[in-house]
Amino acid sequence: MAMNSIQTVVCTHGFLSHAAALFLIKRRLEKEYGLRALLFSYPSVRGTLDENATALAQFIHAQGLTGAHIIGHSLGGVVALRMLANDSDAVPGRVVCLGSPLTGSRTGEFLSRQGWVQQIMGRSLSVDVLGEAANDWATHVCHEREIGIIAGTVPLGFGQLVADFDGPNDGTVAVSETRLEGAKDHLVMSVSHKGLLVSRDVADQAAAFLIRGEFLREPTDRL
Repeated sequence: MAMNSIQTVVCTHGFLSHAAALFLIKRRLEKEYGLRALLFSYPSVRGTLDENATALAQFIHAQGLTGAHIIGHSLGGVVALRMLANDSDAVPGRVVCLGSPLTGSRTGEFLSRQGWVQQIMGRSLSVDVLGEAANDWATHVCHEREIGIIAGTVPLGFGQLVADFDGPNDGTVAVSETRLEGAKDHLVMSVSHKGLLVSRDVADQAAAFLIRGEFLREPTDRL
């Protein structure tokens, strides 16, 4: 199936969030680009990474789709990659990760050392993201799928208060933590971690990658 013929995008949220957080992205994809956008929610604290990845696969298959792109914010991007790593029958489609911790998480590491936070963190973050980073198991996914990554550089967020960032970051995740070996494209933008969810420019860049397989590089380089 040609990637530019896929019209459905599944949007999935990050840690301690809900799919409604991606509503603005959903609305822009639908109004400006004519795409059908679906919101997927999962138990980011209670469920393991594999359980949440399975739930995402089941959600997509239940729609009866022959192809579906995915936009995942933060942990949602890791869930999407895990689904593709585990599900050999996954339908075709591109993936955009927004501020996803793909090589680990300094913020998560700090929280994991605080005893009172353990139950709040849950398994997906404390065990699966910190214990074995996506960059260790998702490389083969990049051989089969076009993966695009957007990272932010506005340091507004809880992580800025507790994590020892040694470079640009979005306040929760460092730009260096969003790298994935073999990814098709990687774009750094002037937004915070939460700002990735509300920025029109981010939504436009995500749409560009989903439609054509690369981000916009120049102001005049429009769809």
